[in-house]
Parts: sequence; structure tokens; C-alpha cells
Amino acid sequence: MTATLTGRATAEATAAHAAARPAAAGHWRRAGDLTVSSVGLGTYLGPEDEATDAGYAAALARALELECNVVDTAANYRYQRSERVVGRTLAELVASGRVERAAVVVATKAGFLPGDSAHPGGMRGWVEDELLRPGVIDAADIVAGCHCMTPAYLRHQLAESLRNLGVDCIDIHYLHNPETQLSEVDRPEFRRRVRDAFATLEAAVAAGEVGVYGVATWDGLRADPSSGGHLSLEELAACAVEVAGDAHHFRAVQLPLNVAMPEAAVRPTQRGAGGAMPLLAAAAERGMTVMASGSLLQARVIGRLPEALRDLLGGPTDAQSALQFTRSAPGLTTALVGMSRVDHVEENLALAARPPLDPDGFAALFR
Repeated sequence: MTATLTGRATAEATAAHAAARPAAAGHWRRAGDLTVSSVGLGTYLGPEDEATDAGYAAALARALELECNVVDTAANYRYQRSERVVGRTLAELVASGRVERAAVVVATKAGFLPGDSAHPGGMRGWVEDELLRPGVIDAADIVAGCHCMTPAYLRHQLAESLRNLGVDCIDIHYLHNPETQLSEVDRPEFRRRVRDAFATLEAAVAAGEVGVYGVATWDGLRADPSSGGHLSLEELAACAVEVAGDAHHFRAVQLPLNVAMPEAAVRPTQRGAGGAMPLLAAAAERGMTVMASGSLLQARVIGRLPEALRDLLGGPTDAQSALQFTRSAPGLTTALVGMSRVDHVEENLALAARPPLDPDGFAALFR
């Protein structure tokens, strides 16, 4: 990558991007002061090869041409290749005048050991050469053989992600599956580690390298409060307040939400002002951005939706019906879906012409 794109997503540019792509009411939404699409492009799946890179590049270009301005990735997706293809593609689109950097919300994550598809020594060699030998981390800092969130490691990964993405600011930076740490440390130590991680990310915000930060989880925020891997949004927010006061930048969460995993919308796993409530309601009370991962459950819902449910969601395809379910959940900002094919982008973003279900219509799906 020869040049770095400067700046971050802005209120003005994201609003202009949306205004140039009219959609049904409810498609363009607010994430803080930004205007964002209700369907975003994810980059998790696929082999580490040039064909998959090319697929994601074409898909991202088409998505940003249509009614989308959110792209989600992570350092460990495809051994850093997903971040890199997002960076190359975004640079080409900006250079050609097809999109403004400030119109696109770029999100990534750090926490897992990503390795590098280009490293000749594989994961083990990468960890030794990039982390252990230079003293970025000690072997004891690695949890469950795959996860680390020490301040030094997060600084290393942020620098790597900025290079991979070719930007000088990441709009949303997530701490990736922090609940992984709970497999080896107790709650007080976990809380200390989260606080240290948040302090690192607050410093990155102050340096202009991150817009806002959050946590991206799989089980943690959906898990029953009595379970060992449960994450409390209230406690996470308290860590951010301890670090930076009420002006903290812990403003986003990501977790699975789909027709087979509706817990974020219906299971009371969190505490809010009104007592126990689902994650989406608790996050809404705090004015947080919520992105849904696994909106199609890695395509496993395709071909398996009951006809009655497809009819309620409006179809005409299983992918559109399943995405309609997720994007209609009250309090959700964006439903992320992995798309490495242009035809999938066009199919999924056809939803922009349809409004999401209203809250009563969404609630009726559970009656």
C-alpha cells in the first residue's frame, strides 16, 4: 500500500453518501453522529487465496456503490488478508473518486493472534518473530493458546491494522471476544485486564487513531448471567468510566443475532435501569451502536427457513428474509453479512428498498 488515507468517517460525508442513495425508511440509521446502513459487509469467511481477495474486493466496491457504507473485518480474518484487501480496495475507490474515505465506516478487531498468511513459519513462526522475540508479549500473556489483550499487544495490533487498512484512523475498534480470557483468569483479574485494554484504546482515540471502541463477542453478552463466560455491559461500561469518566469512548458492541440465535433481542442477560433486559435494550439505554455478526449464521439458515416465517419476513429469498429479521430487531444499528460475491451483495442490498419490520411486527415473530 503506497499511501495512507487520512481522516475518519464524518457526520457530513456519511449523510451525503446516504442522501445520494435513497432507500426505504429505516435503512439508513444513526451510529452516534454518523449515518450508517442497516446492512453491512463482513469479511470473515474464505480461504487465504487471491481468488477470495478478488471476490471481497469486487463485493466491497459494489456494496459501497449501492446502499451500504459499513465494512467490518478483523486482524485474524483470513490471517490478515481480509484487512489488507479492504485497505487496497478502499484506497483504489478513493483514488478513483468513487467514494470518500469519510463516507465509509471501517471497523476491525484485535485480541486473537492473527498470524500472517505471508509468513513462511506459519502461526508459530509469526508469534515467535513478531511477538515473543521482540518482547511485545511474554508466552504467559497468551490465553487459551490464541488470545491476548495486554496493552503492548493491543498497541502492536492497532499499528498492524492501520497499516493493513491503509488508514490513519479506524472508526470502530473492537476488543475481540474478551470472554476468552475467562477460561483462565478470575473475574477481578479479568476486570483489571479489560480496564487496561480500555485505557489503551482511550489513548488511541486521543491520538486520533481510533474513533470509538467497543467489544465484539460471540457468547459473552448473550450468555446467562450465572454462566462463567457471561459479560455484563454494565460492568464493561463501568470499566470505561473508571478509565476516562463519562466522556469515555466505549460506544459499540457486536454480537450474533439471527433467526437461530435471537438472544440479543429477547433474552434478559443484561441489567438496565428497568432491571433485567436483553442486550439490545440495555445498549439502547446507553445510546450505543450495536452491530450484528452472523446475520445469516455463515449461510446455515439458507434453505432452512420455515415457509411460514419466510412469508412473515417477506422473502423472496431465504437470505433476504433472514437479514430482514436481523435488521428489524429494535435497537440494532447494522446487520453484518459476509459477502465475497457481487451477486450476494446485490441480493442482500435489495432490502434497502424495503422498510424493516416495525417493533410490533418484530415482536409478533415470537408469538
